[in-house]
Amino acid sequence: MSAPKIAMIGGGSWATAIIKMLSDNEKDKEIFWWMRNEEAIAHIRNYKHNPSYLSAVEIKLKSENVSSDIAQIISEADCVILNVPAAFLRDTLKDITPSQFKGKKVISAIKGIVPEDNLIIGDFLHEKYELPYEDILVISGPCHAEEVALEKLSYLTIACTDVNVAAKFAGYLNTRYIKTNISDDIFGTEYAAVLKNIYAVASGICHAVGYGDNFQAVLISNAIREIERFVGVVHPIARDIKESAYLGDLMVTAYSQFSRNRTFGNMIGKGYTVKSAQLEMNMIAEGYYAANSMHLINEKYKVDMPICEAVYQILYERKSPHVEMKLLTEKLS
Repeated sequence: MSAPKIAMIGGGSWATAIIKMLSDNEKDKEIFWWMRNEEAIAHIRNYKHNPSYLSAVEIKLKSENVSSDIAQIISEADCVILNVPAAFLRDTLKDITPSQFKGKKVISAIKGIVPEDNLIIGDFLHEKYELPYEDILVISGPCHAEEVALEKLSYLTIACTDVNVAAKFAGYLNTRYIKTNISDDIFGTEYAAVLKNIYAVASGICHAVGYGDNFQAVLISNAIREIERFVGVVHPIARDIKESAYLGDLMVTAYSQFSRNRTFGNMIGKGYTVKSAQLEMNMIAEGYYAANSMHLINEKYKVDMPICEAVYQILYERKSPHVEMKLLTEKLS
């Protein structure tokens, strides 16, 4: 049996971290990498490092396997990992047809919602590219790219409706510093990954306007209950919300120094406009787009989600962070 061919779509820090995992994993495979930036591609080919993200990580790919030709990269692959910001996914795949994904496993490493459609990535792939759910996988879990680069022990959850497919793909990510779990909950893990970014924005805002660790603990304990209520309505199956794909990912995103969503929220709480915060960070905070998408999605489900609603009011209705957080304190327990 020939070695599987795995393609990465995206050139950011999380894509670079997963390239490192795949390269350090001992199983036989061939890795391809698409990114848009031609200068970055040339740098990787010449110097074996991504010049813009996790630049200390050595890139162990063949030079010819790094390309800006997305159709060619996808055509080579058995497995395609999507790892661009959710807001850019539709544009990234605009020239790709359903037939080009046919027969392939497509893995989402995107913790966001496609804003034009208000769809999680799995539903977007199913509706727009006619992919059966058993060919869609989700990578989730509390795992910052920066710690992967430092080879600090991290855990990932690989979800697929077919757990045998999840287990097979997980086998290509296990390393000395990466442990994997498997799940059949592609909808719950995806929505939890989207929601935790919103709660991390809330965490940053609260810190900026003067709330301390005691309130942060209340905020996050209420946030995990919001996640449980929402995924319980959207996809009611037996799940343990305390598992690392749900609670663990929420905690690291809300508390970590590496969390771009917490950083973004902190800037908003200090009085930055959304635009100025985005420009200064020079990275995408998925929680910004997710707050609007989840507000619209929840108009259908009507789940009680006061933290999500507070973040939406601050980011999209331009309400005062101080006032909204004070109002929120009366709704939490």
